[in-house]
Amino acid sequence: MAKTNNSSVPAFGMKDRLGYMFGDFGNDFTFILSSMFMMKFYTDVMGISAGVVGMVMMIARFVDAFTDVTMGQIVDRSKPTKDGKFRPWIKRMCGPVAIASFLIYQSAFADMSYGFKLVWLIVTYLLWGSIFYTSINIPYGSMASAISSDPTDRTSLSTWRTIGSTLASLVIGTGTPLVAYVTVDGNPVLDGSRVTMIAGVFSVLAIICYILCFNLVRERVEVPANNQKLDLLGIGKSLVTNRALLGIIAAALLLLLAMLGMQGMTGYVFPNYYKNAGAQSVSSLVSSVAILVVCAPLASKLAAKFGKKELSIVSCLVGAGSFLLCLIVHPENVWVYIGFSTLAFIGLGFFNTVIWAMITDVIDDAEVKNGVREDGTVYAVYSFARKLGQAFSSGMIGGLLSLVGYTEKTAFDPVVIEGIFKISCIVPIVGLIAVALALIFIYPLNKKRVEENAAELARRRGEK
Repeated sequence: MAKTNNSSVPAFGMKDRLGYMFGDFGNDFTFILSSMFMMKFYTDVMGISAGVVGMVMMIARFVDAFTDVTMGQIVDRSKPTKDGKFRPWIKRMCGPVAIASFLIYQSAFADMSYGFKLVWLIVTYLLWGSIFYTSINIPYGSMASAISSDPTDRTSLSTWRTIGSTLASLVIGTGTPLVAYVTVDGNPVLDGSRVTMIAGVFSVLAIICYILCFNLVRERVEVPANNQKLDLLGIGKSLVTNRALLGIIAAALLLLLAMLGMQGMTGYVFPNYYKNAGAQSVSSLVSSVAILVVCAPLASKLAAKFGKKELSIVSCLVGAGSFLLCLIVHPENVWVYIGFSTLAFIGLGFFNTVIWAMITDVIDDAEVKNGVREDGTVYAVYSFARKLGQAFSSGMIGGLLSLVGYTEKTAFDPVVIEGIFKISCIVPIVGLIAVALALIFIYPLNKKRVEENAAELARRRGEK
């Protein structure tokens, strides 16, 4: 059983919050780049069809069903070192994940055969997402439970993690379109060599952020190695019967479907429908600032008062309602579209800010019921669900773009761009309503239940 270790580690404080923020900052230098620009890069620069790229991304996420859970087991069974149980993995794997991400965006191969480019996409994407990203993201996410056992501290970590991802969105979403596009025949077109350069810079920045995370964060809750005999059937049964985990899995999958669908479509709706690539930067800037100014300061306070589950349900419904209004109004002015999008991101931002604290609530709930703490395994299953959301969003967007006839040659046809606009609204509407329903009918950890679990675990550990 986990216990608190206060003998030589300084008290939880701002260094931990900043360190945890830098961890997700590092993650998202590669993750958000992939979510927002990889499909655009391979369709417009490498000449691979959107449907094929989406299918590759989807298949890769099913590979993660094995690599995520395997990494979770490795983490759970690893013995704590002088640096802790989870922190060492961040230092070990930061280089490989950054290099693998950079290799994905090699525009020098644009003139190679279709088969070569497809194989290159498959190999580099699997190396980045299914192996190296998994090997750093699972320990990083699991580490929140070891930094502090206090639910308020964990909500704070979740908030600062969201700040990290928002800053990454700000840098990538705002800066990349300003640099990556060139004007050809009056239309904004993605420049392959510039994307390669950007990917290299982001990989270096990712490594710097990971090192800052490693140096600033400290683990305080001792989580011993799980030496129980590996029982895959038992693990599967425990996970399937864990209603809290099933609820957060459903919510996470649908959240990623909606959120990454929104992000993925920005690379098409702004340069193609509105013919304004610069507006994509403005949209990312405004949305990121809104999350930092509105969501980050208020999320912890609102969650403490009303509960994380309760706040998240309202958050998702506000986001869905914003895009429903956008679909009905059908703005021809790009700045009106940005207004609706920003309002949706503010609504969604509250849920996205506290969701990382919700998974630690799920881990606590499982420990209360089973008496065994399996941070790595539970987080790995949760991470896999998020990757499925990423995969389904990529496959869905690729399929929908192909359905409306999008290719490099038809990128600015009136019928095609009208389809792009509708996709950009309908995907988040359906996805966010589904998230709210999953939280209402499946996820059981309301404010009262979370507080009861925290008190019970504190009693078992002999804490005051």
